[in-house]
Amino acid sequence: MASTVTTVATPIALPSSMASLVAVASPEELQQHRWRRGAAATGVGEGGEGHDWERGGAGKRRRLLLGDGGGRIRPDLGAGARFGGSTEENEEEGSVSLTGAKKGDTKVIAIGLPVAAAVLLLLLLVVSFLYVRKRRQYKTTSSSRLLKHTASGGTPRSRCSSNDLESGGSVHNLPTHLFAYEELEEATDGFSAALELGDGGFGTVYKGQLRDGRVVAVKRLHNKSRSCRHVGQFVNEAAILSRMRHPNLVTFYGCTSSRSRELLLVYEHVPNGTVADHLHGPRAPERALPWPVRLRIAVEAASALDYLHAVDPPVVHRDVKTSNILLDTEFHIKVADFGLSRELLDGGGNAAHVVATAPQGTPGYVDPEYHRCYRLTDRSDVYSFGVVLAELVSSKPAVDVGRDRGDINLAAMAVDRVQRGLVGELVDMGIGYVEDGETRRMVTMVAELAFRCLQQDGEMRPPVREVLDVLRGMQREGGKVEDGGVPRSPDTVHAPWDSRSTTPSVSQ
Repeated sequence: MASTVTTVATPIALPSSMASLVAVASPEELQQHRWRRGAAATGVGEGGEGHDWERGGAGKRRRLLLGDGGGRIRPDLGAGARFGGSTEENEEEGSVSLTGAKKGDTKVIAIGLPVAAAVLLLLLLVVSFLYVRKRRQYKTTSSSRLLKHTASGGTPRSRCSSNDLESGGSVHNLPTHLFAYEELEEATDGFSAALELGDGGFGTVYKGQLRDGRVVAVKRLHNKSRSCRHVGQFVNEAAILSRMRHPNLVTFYGCTSSRSRELLLVYEHVPNGTVADHLHGPRAPERALPWPVRLRIAVEAASALDYLHAVDPPVVHRDVKTSNILLDTEFHIKVADFGLSRELLDGGGNAAHVVATAPQGTPGYVDPEYHRCYRLTDRSDVYSFGVVLAELVSSKPAVDVGRDRGDINLAAMAVDRVQRGLVGELVDMGIGYVEDGETRRMVTMVAELAFRCLQQDGEMRPPVREVLDVLRGMQREGGKVEDGGVPRSPDTVHAPWDSRSTTPSVSQ
């Protein structure tokens, strides 16, 4: 007789602590529970006692509350089902459920990430600001840094000697206006190449318009020329021009201060180019300089030099040339570019007739005696002015390697033609030398005056005051000079001649 075995599914009672874990915990949490059972921090009671543990140092205490008989598993519902148990969150006691803890962690992460990103962004902005500020301070140019030394009357240590700042000039307490760098940057449209007027040996000149409407020329030191010597020339030019006032000298409006990013010089804008442009430069085809205008240019340039040589202490320009003589719209002139100018002072700061200094100037215009003997006098300017007179007569540049070897230097060419009585070979025939007898006479007289100025020996050259008197007499009398006219030219460049004037070498 077969026996029948009946299997009755009865619920399996588990200890309350295990029932709670099976009911609400994942397999990973069950594994962690086994590891922690032997720890003193985990307490398990009998018959539904509470089970406490700490989660992840979150600062919240979790407590699982179980009722009697809770935590039993029904096989037909699977291991994930539980009966009789309850999970409660008691904020007053600081207890939370496991599900609430996970949600809290998610909220903390969701808030923390944007905050951390904002902090990092703020730090990045601060670091960028400090970097840019440091770069701007570093980019204060060498001209400005050197200028700070000269402004206090000194020179940068181990870089400049007292000879580098030729005149000892300083921008400290100059009687001139100090411009803000930003104002001049705005006036020149950021130093736009479209507003560039000219490019000199160590500075570029830009056209600009100030906020008050004045049109100006702004000279800016080349980046490649920011040496102590060139900065010294800028300072020297500002120091000299700030105390000069003459209708035939370019008006100096001011400069930037020693604390500026760059040293900039500001002048009046003279709009009609240079004498060189009109004689043998890009504007020569305009033929805008007939002889009467050329004679007036000579008179006004000599007047400017006479003023420089008469001030106390006397000033030698040292770079007199047609490209430094500017023309306005009425063809009146302004002598410019005083970077190489030098006050004639002895070691004690007193006015002197001669100063020993290294030769400086432009080839073709430099006094040969000064170049040979390192002795600078006011007659050095007279020699350079003689070259200018030769240019006004001939419309030829001071140096031209395209000419015959003996005529490359215009000074030598002029001396040779006047000495041999061949002025016609020197003169520009387009100024009426052939057609007009009076013009021919005046041109010949100016060529002979240039010959006198170009003597090799400085003592044989006339002072600029005498040159001015002769030119004014020619202009006033239409070529007829009183008191016997211009003295006859010597037969050679070394022959002496008698000056009709008693004007001393340096006017007082």
